[in-house]
Amino acid sequence: MHPNPAFRNADRALHEALVEEIGFGMVFATTPDGPRVAHTPLLSTGDGAVQFHLARGNALTRHLDGGTALVVVNGPDGYVSPRWYADAAQVPTWNYVALELEGRVRRMGREGLRALLEGLSVRQEGRIAEGQPWTMDKLPEVALSRMMDAITGFEMEVQAWRPTFKLSQNKSADDRAQVAAWLEAEGSPAIAELMRRLGT
Repeated sequence: MHPNPAFRNADRALHEALVEEIGFGMVFATTPDGPRVAHTPLLSTGDGAVQFHLARGNALTRHLDGGTALVVVNGPDGYVSPRWYADAAQVPTWNYVALELEGRVRRMGREGLRALLEGLSVRQEGRIAEGQPWTMDKLPEVALSRMMDAITGFEMEVQAWRPTFKLSQNKSADDRAQVAAWLEAEGSPAIAELMRRLGT
């Protein structure tokens, strides 16, 4: 989390929405072999927990149950040039949105894992514009069971939400508007839109 309090955001509903919208993150934990990270789809339960699954052979899988982990979700970002400010005495920086979640992890049973997989596929299939959404009932039960045997589901009860919404809040309104316009023009419309909505 960025140390500047101007870049913090206490809107828990916005944090949950970020997890849902991005839908992907990194799980970090310490293991006897050192720190490890896994990249995985994420599903927010909406009540303070995040679910994910890992391959059984992943270096983290056998160490997570009952332990503490850190999940990081990266939102939109963009480089900010000093040329975009009215005052020339500036340095380059980066605007970004990131969310760190820390909490206790428990291994899910098979029923919970199946619900997680269904939730993930429903969410993602619903975002595809064309065609009939894929559903898990299209997969033969034997094949589904075999695939589920190869992964492990986890749920993390989030005990600490540490958001960074670095959106030029430490600059003047005119500078923020100018930076947002440049970011959009340079191909970073998502961070520009968040600056306009949240960066005041």
